[in-house]
Amino acid sequence: MQGDTGLTHTVLVTLGRLPKGLDICRSFAAAGWRVVVAEPHARHLCGASNSVTRSVRMPAPAEGKHAYLRLLAEAVRKHGADLVVPVSEEAMHVAFLPQLLPGTPVFAMPAGVMLALHHKGRFIEVARDAGLSVPETHPLGSDAAAAMAAAGRVVVKPIHSAAGRGVRVLAEGAALPVADPGAPAVVQRFLPGAEFSSCSVAREGRVLGTVIYRGVQFAGSVACAFERVAHPEAEAWIAQLVAALGWTGFISFDMREDAAGRIHAIECNPRTTSGLHFFRTEDIAPAILGARDTLRHREATRLQQFWSCLTETQLSAFRLDRAFPRHLRNLLTTRDVTWAARDPWPLLSMPYTAWPIMRDAARKRVPFGEVATLDVGWFEGDAKPSEADAAPATAASRTSAAT
Repeated sequence: MQGDTGLTHTVLVTLGRLPKGLDICRSFAAAGWRVVVAEPHARHLCGASNSVTRSVRMPAPAEGKHAYLRLLAEAVRKHGADLVVPVSEEAMHVAFLPQLLPGTPVFAMPAGVMLALHHKGRFIEVARDAGLSVPETHPLGSDAAAAMAAAGRVVVKPIHSAAGRGVRVLAEGAALPVADPGAPAVVQRFLPGAEFSSCSVAREGRVLGTVIYRGVQFAGSVACAFERVAHPEAEAWIAQLVAALGWTGFISFDMREDAAGRIHAIECNPRTTSGLHFFRTEDIAPAILGARDTLRHREATRLQQFWSCLTETQLSAFRLDRAFPRHLRNLLTTRDVTWAARDPWPLLSMPYTAWPIMRDAARKRVPFGEVATLDVGWFEGDAKPSEADAAPATAASRTSAAT
């Protein structure tokens, strides 16, 4: 659908609760497209935007994969969607949509490829086969994992973890958790260097734009303020894998440097991350549609999610935390990712639209970012994920991961 942005076209965006979804909606609206959002929550961030024509209430994938896909396909047909664009963890489910609607384009890779990269162990194999640097990784419960843990620090992570849920960093010689066949995990060698996150948009194996960034303020394990940085080695790593896979869609990585400063990807998110905010909003839809071959960066090199940063700043004041002055300075000087003078209500109404997530976070006693996508994340089989999947990450495992 290259270059044609007439008013007759409709895009269906498959999640509306996150700011990165708002960037996508605003970009398609600016390109002249009708924007429909499919979202399990009755109210959501994108629903407050004047860029969205209609919101469609969906069941959460956690309530049943087949029901979610069936009703998503119905929404595509009912609203005449010409393109489906997934946003976050629901992308693993949306990747199966072409099996129900073969003629509807989805801005994602086939489901098998998406799930291979989402899997914390299989991704390592894919990257290694492409000749790229990744840390040593073994299944929890294997002799190789036990030997690696005895010799140095390791990270234990569920194979489908997202937003740092269930991730633990263990000291050298610390006992590994007992392997649970019902909740498989991997053990990965800990890399001691700086950590970075990324977000890229690609078409047919070519990167159209990459952002490398790191968290500067956190809510639990998830960054709520970010800084864009230059890292040519990381960009080259990403471009090589995208080319090897012939990737089309969003793709993101968490990356770390080893003791010698060499970059490794520690896991892949075959979807967007908060790094999307560093692209110029008006470029996103044209890049997806093939009307642009490069994505430009915003001038701002620091961005924040205002309400999350406000909460963390208040908490640091109550705790008499020495980080309070830095948090306050960031809060007062950093641009919010959702603010737009022509579309102010998403930011102003967020305490109301985000209430379902805030309620669940309070009930589960985990940070906002760690519960925001719990009902749309991937899980094996058809059973609803257990409450244990919402367990917060340990303090030692806090990274620049962003929803």
